[in-house]
Amino acid sequence: MSWFAWMMIIGYVLLSVSLYKIFEKAGEAGWKGLVPGLNFVVWSKLVGRPGWWAIWMLVPIVNVFIYSGLAVDMVRSFGKYRFLDSFLAVVGAPFYFFFLGTRPEEKYLGPTIPAEKEYAAKLAEAQEKGSKRQYEKLVKENPYRKGQSREWAEAIIFAVFAAALIRLFLIEAYVIPTSSMEGSLMVGDFLFVSKAHYGIRTPKTVAMIPLLHNVIPKFGGESYWEKPSLKPVRLPALEEIEHNSPVVFNLPAGDSVYIFPDRTWTVDDVRYGMVRDANPRYDQIIKSGAKELVTRPLDKRDHYIKRCIGLPGDTLQVIDRQVYIDGKPAENPTNMQFLYVVTFPSTTINEQPFADWGISEEDNIRDDRAPNVRYIFMSEDQKAKVQGMDPAIKIENYQFPTDASRGYNPDRLFPHDSKNYGPWTVDNYGPIWIPKKGVTIPINLQNINMFRRIIGVYEENDLSFANGQILINGTPATEYTFKMDYYWMMGDNRHNSEDSRVWGFVPEDHIVGKPLFIWFSLKEGSIAKGVNWSRVFSSADKR
Repeated sequence: MSWFAWMMIIGYVLLSVSLYKIFEKAGEAGWKGLVPGLNFVVWSKLVGRPGWWAIWMLVPIVNVFIYSGLAVDMVRSFGKYRFLDSFLAVVGAPFYFFFLGTRPEEKYLGPTIPAEKEYAAKLAEAQEKGSKRQYEKLVKENPYRKGQSREWAEAIIFAVFAAALIRLFLIEAYVIPTSSMEGSLMVGDFLFVSKAHYGIRTPKTVAMIPLLHNVIPKFGGESYWEKPSLKPVRLPALEEIEHNSPVVFNLPAGDSVYIFPDRTWTVDDVRYGMVRDANPRYDQIIKSGAKELVTRPLDKRDHYIKRCIGLPGDTLQVIDRQVYIDGKPAENPTNMQFLYVVTFPSTTINEQPFADWGISEEDNIRDDRAPNVRYIFMSEDQKAKVQGMDPAIKIENYQFPTDASRGYNPDRLFPHDSKNYGPWTVDNYGPIWIPKKGVTIPINLQNINMFRRIIGVYEENDLSFANGQILINGTPATEYTFKMDYYWMMGDNRHNSEDSRVWGFVPEDHIVGKPLFIWFSLKEGSIAKGVNWSRVFSSADKR
């Protein structure tokens, strides 16, 4: 049993003991405070709620608010109306209740809910009758009165608390920052993502700044503390992940990153030259030791959104751009994009319609050596529209290099082992089997790199090598049984997507949620370029 489970059990026992003393002072049998379920029924009645109110304690997330309300109402039933009293009741109910229950001078005044309603009725009656003196007397003596500053403070705290809980467990807003999912999800799309559809995941990180994910805006630095931490638990899902489902997940390779203003880079990005090619200055900063390596817990790694192409147990292969699952061609997203070399008949190119066709600036790359050439990531529909501009336009598939002289490095692709796997490219990749929970496979020095991260990182074993043997937790191993299901994620913009072909499998405990709908959309992510009104309140699951 985890320490968190023990902490919850101990906390509940302490609460029950404190209720025993509280109930005795309130004229109820103390033993009722020790009976699970009955204690909350009696507690509800003592503050003026109906007994059935306790049923709400069985509803996840809602029970947090119900518990907080009952705790505050209990101390108010003892005449404790200060903000500090309410705070202590919420964060330390067992101890504060025990204090109230054992001190002789503390008295139970009766259920606070009807008492407050009765006092409010007297105020309303005095005001209605025009009895100014009586009204002012009641206002002055009002034990339930709150100052304006307290009203604001409580409203803000409740709003932040409620928003943080909803964001943590139910629904969170995301924005699409890159074109890796175009043309299904565009740069500048704002999404609502359900965390319940694929199963609510309890947090690992408990000490954090509310409503921030991992970085403090403008000031920089992480918005959380890694300890204390909990072992995440996933509640039952409303639906299963299917082939081609869009999924939000924590980046598996995001446990060790270098953070720069425009993006984060993983250790493998540095190791295999991606940072060097994209930004040589960043690469120099990292290798000089001037940039600190940041480790992140599971739930604080960057969020990615991709399409689930492969499910646990599938065998996946990419042949000439086409994905095959278990030997059969997979269904392709309608707006799947690839990179094309577009040669225009002249250097005067009308690119004005590109934005309306969904071709962003990021997807339209100029060639400084040839002013009439563009490298454009396009869907079949976009390709047809560009071709329709002029029959003389020449559109060719981009051929990725396969030799080192042109910058090809087969180890950039997962599993970063071209000796045993490859040489693979993004267009011709695999075959690769996607691990499934409970399945046992043989492991050896030839295939271990495919599963090294699963065994040693995701499933938290001590993986090592000695005398030509694989050691798992110090014991020689020739086979391994997977503890989790894994998924294979790819972007719809197949040639402009950092996905499973780069960092491998996505463990089930990294799954965050399902995109529901686009609630707002800016053209290319810029308010200056206008709003994509046609995308507002449209589905986020465009296949």
